[in-house]
Amino acid sequence: MGRVDLTTSEWYVLDSLWDRAPQTVMELVSALGERVGWAKSTTITTLRRMEAKGLVRSQVQGRGKLYFPQADRRDCVRAETRSFLDRVYRGSVGLMVSAMASERALSQAEIDELYTILRRAEEERT
Repeated sequence: MGRVDLTTSEWYVLDSLWDRAPQTVMELVSALGERVGWAKSTTITTLRRMEAKGLVRSQVQGRGKLYFPQADRRDCVRAETRSFLDRVYRGSVGLMVSAMASERALSQAEIDELYTILRRAEEERT
């Protein structure tokens, strides 16, 4: 699918579908209504646009449709993370972690997790 730049609305829909797919329109209306307060028309319009962009696909089932995600969660997360880092921290992971650490926003468990991630990354390089 190539690089995917998702809008916030598209993230909401895909996140719901990544958690459980397929879903009917009414299941998505209910989930997105609870999560972000969308009306039925907002959900249907967003799904229609996303289908035209190739982000979701639908399959007719009886009188309704089932929706499936077409965008891969890992690819979208990677692209969004890179975009965030580039915009906010000029592409620097170190700057981001430093900002979080200086605000004491990292718990000990998160610090331990970062050490594990860094050790794994180092091992994969050798």
